[in-house]
Amino acid sequence: MSLIIAPKSVLFSFTQFSTLAQATMNRSLEIFIEFLRLGCTSFGGPAAHIGYFQRRFVAELHWESDTRFANTLALCQFLPGPSSSQLGFAIGYHRGGLAGALAAFAGFTLPSAVLMLAAGLGAHWLLAPGLWAYVIAMLQLVAVVVVADAVLTLGGRYCQGAGSRWLAGLWFLGFLILPAQLPLLLLAALVGALTGRRTPSGVAAGRGIRWGWLASAATIALAAAALSGGEGSLAHSAGFAHAGLWVFGGGHVVLPMLQHQFPMVDSSQFLAGYGLAQALPGPLFSFAAFLGTQVFAQPLLGALVALLAIFVPGFCLLLALLDHWQALTQKPRLAGAVAGLNTAVVALLAAALWHPVISHSLFTLADLALALMGLWLLRARKLPVLALLGLAVAVGLGRGFIAL
Repeated sequence: MSLIIAPKSVLFSFTQFSTLAQATMNRSLEIFIEFLRLGCTSFGGPAAHIGYFQRRFVAELHWESDTRFANTLALCQFLPGPSSSQLGFAIGYHRGGLAGALAAFAGFTLPSAVLMLAAGLGAHWLLAPGLWAYVIAMLQLVAVVVVADAVLTLGGRYCQGAGSRWLAGLWFLGFLILPAQLPLLLLAALVGALTGRRTPSGVAAGRGIRWGWLASAATIALAAAALSGGEGSLAHSAGFAHAGLWVFGGGHVVLPMLQHQFPMVDSSQFLAGYGLAQALPGPLFSFAAFLGTQVFAQPLLGALVALLAIFVPGFCLLLALLDHWQALTQKPRLAGAVAGLNTAVVALLAAALWHPVISHSLFTLADLALALMGLWLLRARKLPVLALLGLAVAVGLGRGFIAL
């Protein structure tokens, strides 16, 4: 009897496995395509990425609830590493597990990484001004619109009441004045824990700390501290990992840190790549691909190693704490801290809207008029962001042809 039943059992198990694998692949492909689209269109840096993610994955696709998005955003602001990429990684993880997280990272990073690699390998036209520079300038205006929309949307949700708005105003001034954002975020969390609301978030509690991932992050941190600053491929890899794990504040902060880690790179070459990284969509940490071609003996392999070294430590730390963080937000005291932190995040977005987003994008009254028109189209006329980007490309090409 067992000889007859066993093959059927094996066949049934194989069918289950095949169905599960197919479902995982389909879900991962869906995540990859969504993040690839954002990787091609999300100009403006880390603050703009939060706006793009909130609009796409909360308002449009409903992959994330307002509460879970806010909780995850709060955690990513606290952790060292690429904050906006960590947020995207977490969204992919919530949607499709580890495979979904990797798909989100690959899709969001691929476009900018390929362009930075091309620039590092000698595509100097990417580093020179021309017609495409006018298109980039218009796409930067879309980033102004998206970040402004995120400030208005998240401000309406997380800054309810006069006291919360006053606090957001104070945090906004603090972020403009102070060079480091972490102390203000910690202070905002403390104020929220002491005075904020005590209602738990209602998000399902997750598992505890993932000690394997935490050990991986700690091992990388210790190795990077021991090896960075030396010579050779291993030391260069450690330098990228050190920069990726110990930076707070996102890509705008990591770029000067990388310049300190790799003084052997010609300053004019570094600044040219720096400018290109700021102009491209997707994560600013993709600049590592450009530097990898400059400091490693094998440029293609060096770019890949640099990307993995700068991103992986922060992702390990996120995976170690993400599930446990959702459980902690069920505690009333921490729920208040998260509420206070969300108020500060709105202020942080507003400060980033002013600098560097507006300061690097709006130079004339015509730019201001175009940005206001874009904001009206996005919020009042409900024009999709993709359509807004298409209009921006058309206007940029028109302005470029006229100027050239």
